[in-house]
Amino acid sequence: MTRIAIELIPRDADNLNADLTQVRQIAPDISTINLPDLLRLPLRAWEGAALARAQGFTAIPHIRAIDIAPDAPLPCAEQEGIEEILVVAGDPPPDETHRVWPNSSAQIIARYQREAPHLKVYAAFDPYRRAPWQELEDVKQKRDAGAAGFFTQPLFDRRMFDLSASWLEDDCVFWGISPVIGPKSRAYWERVNHVVFPRDFDPSLDANVAFARTLLTDIRALGGNAYLMPLRVALDAYLAPLSNLLKS
Repeated sequence: MTRIAIELIPRDADNLNADLTQVRQIAPDISTINLPDLLRLPLRAWEGAALARAQGFTAIPHIRAIDIAPDAPLPCAEQEGIEEILVVAGDPPPDETHRVWPNSSAQIIARYQREAPHLKVYAAFDPYRRAPWQELEDVKQKRDAGAAGFFTQPLFDRRMFDLSASWLEDDCVFWGISPVIGPKSRAYWERVNHVVFPRDFDPSLDANVAFARTLLTDIRALGGNAYLMPLRVALDAYLAPLSNLLKS
């Protein structure tokens, strides 16, 4: 059965609670919330996960590998109700006083396997930022460390989806889908994530909804999972037209 999650930015408790309520209203079949951990915001991912659980959702908080000291407890290892996490490498902190360590995602995944084996630990997959052979070497290391599956960076091209699906055909995968509305949003993805958009890419809301509908149909046919990342767009404007595809 295809599982669909919604990624929500935990800006603060009030905004996150409002977003959770709206998701429940727009897409009542959605039961899983994916929560990134952004240091520029006051609410950490596991704190947002507690709020999501309080509204009846399953929560998958992100864990930044570079934040974890060698002798520090693992985040979420003993947090009530958390059964799944996503380990990401972690971007450099915006504040130089925030200390980081040279951990790889695979090293932290292996720690969770040893110290918190009750948690299902996912890893990240990004087909854009570097050469495919480098990304696939990392995928192998994360598999060997005990990753239960992968969350992809959002994809914007069916051909990239088909290629990535061939690379990850034996894995549990949550395929990322995110709207890119207007030139500023496109420039962000090109600058930060090195995304190469197809020549005919259309940054309108209608075109993004149509692409999400197509990709969700392909993902269901493949037996995979998906997560929607509705950045810089009203939740109802993006999710409501997809509601028939967001059912279990």
